[in-house]
Order: sequence, then C-alpha cells, then structure tokens
Amino acid sequence: MNEPGQQPQISSQASQGRVTQMLLRWLMRSARIAAIETLSPHFRLIEIEGEALKDVAWNAGQKIQVAMRAGLSARTYTPMSWEASSGRTRLLAFIHGVGPGSRWVSGLREGDTCQLFGPRRSLDLTGLEAPIVLFGDETSFGLAAALRDNLQAGGALHMFETTDVAESRRVLEAISLGEARLIARSADDAHLAAVEAEMLRLAANGARFILTGKASSIQRISRALKAAGVASSRIKAKAYWAPGKTGLD
Repeated sequence: MNEPGQQPQISSQASQGRVTQMLLRWLMRSARIAAIETLSPHFRLIEIEGEALKDVAWNAGQKIQVAMRAGLSARTYTPMSWEASSGRTRLLAFIHGVGPGSRWVSGLREGDTCQLFGPRRSLDLTGLEAPIVLFGDETSFGLAAALRDNLQAGGALHMFETTDVAESRRVLEAISLGEARLIARSADDAHLAAVEAEMLRLAANGARFILTGKASSIQRISRALKAAGVASSRIKAKAYWAPGKTGLD
C-alpha cells in the first residue's frame, strides 16, 4: 500500500512498457524515416515524414526531440527545414561517440518508424538584423542551414570549430554551406584565440552573434565579446553539449 503522497510503484517490466507506450502516444508525433543520405562517416542527412507533421508551425532555430528505441530516452535535433504542407522535416545528424543517439542514427533504415516531440522553442532567431555571425561546431550545421533558408535580413557568416576539417568541408558543401570558415580544434582549445580575434574584428563592424555548440567555447567567446563592450542584445547563445553531459538542449 502506498503512503499518502507517494506515487504508485510499477511492479513489472510489462507494466513499465505499457506506461511508456501510453506516454509516447500522448506526447509524441508518429512519423517514419522517408530517406537517409550518408554524407560522410559521421554525418547522416535524414528526412522524416508523417501525417502528424503536417500543418505544424515551425521557425528556424526550434528543436525536436526524437525518442530512442528504449524507454523514454530522447535526443535533440535542430531541423534544417519543415514542409508543413507535405508533413516532412529534414535533420542533419552527427554521429559522435557510442551513446544512444549515435546508435539510433547508425542503425536507421528507410521505412523505420519514430516518435518525436516538438517542434519546441530553443533558440529564438526572430528579428535578427544583418550582419550576422554564427559560431558553432559539427552540431550546429543543421541550424546554419535553417538560418540560411529563413533569414530575411540577408546572409550570415559561419564559423565552426571542428575535429575533422576535411570531412566537415565535404558535408557543408553538400548542404550548400561551402563558404563557411572552419577552424581545427586543438587539445588545449588554443584555436579559440583565433576565433576570439576574428569575432572582435567583426564586432567592431556592428555584427550580431549567434553562439552555439560546445558550452565552454560559447562561454569563452561570449566573455570576450562582452569585455569588448558588445551589448548582450547583440548576442544569442545556446549550448548544445558539454563533455560528460547530455540533455543540454
């Protein structure tokens, strides 16, 4: 018997499975994998479609959360595009490490079903005015594509720190972002000094900044910009990951 205020205890794996499926039906949108394109060893371009994705309001910068195959675990992705009339969205998935997200992407096949939650607010890109600088890394490529296709104030300059410059260049060219500037990561983050210097130069020309990707990189660049007198209103930031942590976004 449960004491007052306690939640009932689920007594079996079967019961847990039923509860999970019930929650998924209530909270998630059902969809299927319409197409998968392997752009490189670590990147997959994924198209997802379904009736539940039709007539959905979406803005560039918003996120979706895709349920992994086991339990209620989910991973967050930033759609590159969303076709409300046909009920189709595109994701650029980065396979990094051996976590649930990487296993899910690596094992995907066309025709597989999936459950997703969203789109939901993540990074508000409304009202941006050029010139705009987007800084990030491999996890930011999808956002860059979405921003390019939805930015009414003109183009943006893209700057990414990346582990494999050659691979990232091939992927960016495949999604029509070949003009992006790529900076190779160094083990001690010494490469960020060059990023800071370029950001401060652009700030002097009135640029507005979108900082994404690794939490510590965002913090360092944001501090440098603010120390140089860049107003907080000119900086939007969203950390997508940090070493040893999950679920930042």
